[in-house]
Amino acid sequence: TQKMAELLGLGDECREGASGASALAGSCLADNRLNLDVYPDGCRRFRQLFKGRRGEVVQVEFLRLSSNDRLLGTTLGILPHLKHLKSLVLKGGHARDEFGSCQHGSLTNLPTNIGNLRCLTHLDLSFNNLSTLPSCILHLPSLRVLLVSHNSLVALPEDFGSLSKLTFFSAMKNQLKDLPQSIGELAVLQDLYLSENALEFLPEEVGNLHNCTELDLSGNRLSSIPDSLANLKSLRRLHLHSNLLVTVPASLASLPNLSRLDLQNNCLRAVPPEIQTLPFVHLRGNPLGETEPSPQADESSARGLRKLFLASGEDSFSVTSEGCKVVLACGIHFYFPPGAASDPLRIYFRTLAPDPQWVKLRHHDVLLSGVLELQPHGVKFQQEVQIRMPYASPQTLHQREVVVRTFSGQSWSDLRTRVEQKRKSKKHVAHCSVLHFSWFLVVSRLVQNECKVPTEGTLLFSSVDPNIKVTFPPGVTEETRSVKLQVLPVSAEEMEEITADAGCRASPLLCLSQDSLMDFLRPVRIQLPLPPGVTGLNLDRSRLHLLHSDLEGQTWDDITSQVVLEFTHLYAVFEVTHFSWYWLWYTTKTYIGGIAKKVYERLRMYQVNFIALQRKKDPEQVLLQCVPKHKVDPVLKKLQDRYRGPEPSDMVEMFEGEQFFAAFERGISIDMDRPDCVDGRLSFIFYSHLKNMKEIYVTSPVDRKGQAVKGQVSFYRGAIPESIPEDASRSRKGPDSLWLATLPIKLPRLKPRWGENPGPLNGFSFPPLNLGNAETGYLTQANLLSIARRVGADWQTIGLNLGLTYQQIERIGYNNREDLDKQILDMLFSWAQQNSEDPDCVSKLITAMKESGRQDIADEVETIIELGRQKYRESIRRVGLEQESSTEDSAIAMM
Repeated sequence: TQKMAELLGLGDECREGASGASALAGSCLADNRLNLDVYPDGCRRFRQLFKGRRGEVVQVEFLRLSSNDRLLGTTLGILPHLKHLKSLVLKGGHARDEFGSCQHGSLTNLPTNIGNLRCLTHLDLSFNNLSTLPSCILHLPSLRVLLVSHNSLVALPEDFGSLSKLTFFSAMKNQLKDLPQSIGELAVLQDLYLSENALEFLPEEVGNLHNCTELDLSGNRLSSIPDSLANLKSLRRLHLHSNLLVTVPASLASLPNLSRLDLQNNCLRAVPPEIQTLPFVHLRGNPLGETEPSPQADESSARGLRKLFLASGEDSFSVTSEGCKVVLACGIHFYFPPGAASDPLRIYFRTLAPDPQWVKLRHHDVLLSGVLELQPHGVKFQQEVQIRMPYASPQTLHQREVVVRTFSGQSWSDLRTRVEQKRKSKKHVAHCSVLHFSWFLVVSRLVQNECKVPTEGTLLFSSVDPNIKVTFPPGVTEETRSVKLQVLPVSAEEMEEITADAGCRASPLLCLSQDSLMDFLRPVRIQLPLPPGVTGLNLDRSRLHLLHSDLEGQTWDDITSQVVLEFTHLYAVFEVTHFSWYWLWYTTKTYIGGIAKKVYERLRMYQVNFIALQRKKDPEQVLLQCVPKHKVDPVLKKLQDRYRGPEPSDMVEMFEGEQFFAAFERGISIDMDRPDCVDGRLSFIFYSHLKNMKEIYVTSPVDRKGQAVKGQVSFYRGAIPESIPEDASRSRKGPDSLWLATLPIKLPRLKPRWGENPGPLNGFSFPPLNLGNAETGYLTQANLLSIARRVGADWQTIGLNLGLTYQQIERIGYNNREDLDKQILDMLFSWAQQNSEDPDCVSKLITAMKESGRQDIADEVETIIELGRQKYRESIRRVGLEQESSTEDSAIAMM
């Protein structure tokens, strides 16, 4: 093992891991197993190993490679030489795209001679780009477990039933439209997962799967299921939710072992009473008791539409020409009217964190929601689809409006939006209607008034301040133009606070834009109110300045001498031929262009404080948040029962959409492999009305057994938003100008983890473990250690399926970072300790392994348990209990 690790270039890593988990020879190799999918260059290491130790490598029985590896194609030719191979994993999903979603691997086929692997029982090709099932798979005589989930399969081969030993098959999230009749020949199949495909009907032969215990057909297009499903006497769980079922056979109620029947989100208007009374049937989201809609159904018949309620783990649903209502777990609603989709359509959705690289906010915009992506992109509907998106409360945003913004793939545009506040929940919801699907988000913008300007001219008022108006005279344009007007009110208090000049006053900011690059043919007349406290009676013209800026607000020019200013008692009137920003100032200062630029910049900034709190029960869990100044006290009040920490930082100023970083320093560290970690620092994007918060686990390289660690977290500015003025960018150059604040973090001295005198077990110490019971068999520490050797990179998925929380999984990763072996052991033994008193914990472990796609480990656990049962029976025979029991049973039978 050691020689193999050195050849792979992993000597240091294996030796380093050995100090904490000596029984695991390194994540690269464990006995006859090679787990290389955890390395970005796993294929290179495998090829190097095969070249240098071919005689040893061909004895390997378990192999894991990442299909995201660019060298996979040239590595596949080696696999047929591994004649003893029992388990082969070639999964994608190890790389992520810019939105954090798993990227599919490059695998599209397998070499023909893979079919010569006579010992192969477990094959996992999930998260790849297979459009057809490789023919060589049908020639694997020992294959028991096959996973091809998250591919692009449209059909299975007609002779698929030749895999006579198959017990587990998963093809979820493909594009299967039907199943071959031969699927009924899989006589020993126990688990069949076909969710989220495009199946429209099932062959009657599915009823021949007499050993099937779990059948998942959810998320397809099934309108009915065959009566033959009633023959599946071993079936325990049947998942049919999110289909198009209009009927289900009553015979399903007679299945003797059925413990879950999920019929949610279908089109069932009636259900046989035998089924409806079952305690384990789930029927939510069906139009039960409602009448069939008429062929001329329109929006008025919306009450009769099918309703779908999607759980948090689901990411798609089906829409037919009948229409439907859909409610996502995050609170987003869709209404598809009848006829919106002419053919059945699968809709995929996900919510994304906003990335300022492509979510472009305009000046004075405020983001109020995350990004909703709907696929297929660009799909055209026959009727408008209604979307209702919840958004953050804009209570502090006055004289503004809320709109849904959508991305076309090249640019963002605003949709006509209606908003409401729910009476009971007080939640804010934005309504819009669309004929296409892409990306959507909710923003608060300056109120926008617009109109069409014909050749005859027109008049445009501001709804924010009706005293602001723009007059377009006849002949102002040859062709009709679209003109937009926005106003930013500026109070006298704001001006005084920013300029520190009590005598400085300014009118509302006026922004005018149009859809033409041409100047107007005749001057356009603009009326602005005079600054607060200034009237035509007390006006000192030498102190009044009309400022003009480009639409980006980068430079402000005094154009007072270039226009003719007319005054009334309350207004100033002037004429222009092109549009941009206009601003009236009243001040004693002579050169005000630079001052106006700084004031405009400050009007776009938010005063914020940073907080860093530690959980009272677990100080290694740290909450970081950037909070607008006026929200600091209520936020701290809400957190004070569970967290403690230093006072908030001093106030700093930030732009909407500005990046900043949090760096842990002085003996405090975090997991560098987090997707939001850049050069060892956590990346944040500040949005004033969203939660700029992250809760993470920290650790320390310092030995904490003898002393506490007094560290700190510092906040630094990141990338400058594109729309920030040049002066602000220049002033932030250099390391000192990037620092924002520093707050202390203290990790207390560690107490002995499992007792005062722990004994070593691979770097961990645990009390004796005997999971299960004597009759069904025990799992011991040694058994768990054997299982740990086979887990590899799937440990997080297995941990979640075992019932560990995401926070527990994240903490285990951080506490044992860069050591996969310790992560696996910590996860397994943490679960074992929590469940040591549960008599069913072993069966739960087996189920979790199956749900994680690790049938190979589930088989190993079942083998261990069976051996335990045999030993138990033998012990009974030795003490003569079995005979006594038999005699007693006979006596009872004779009574």
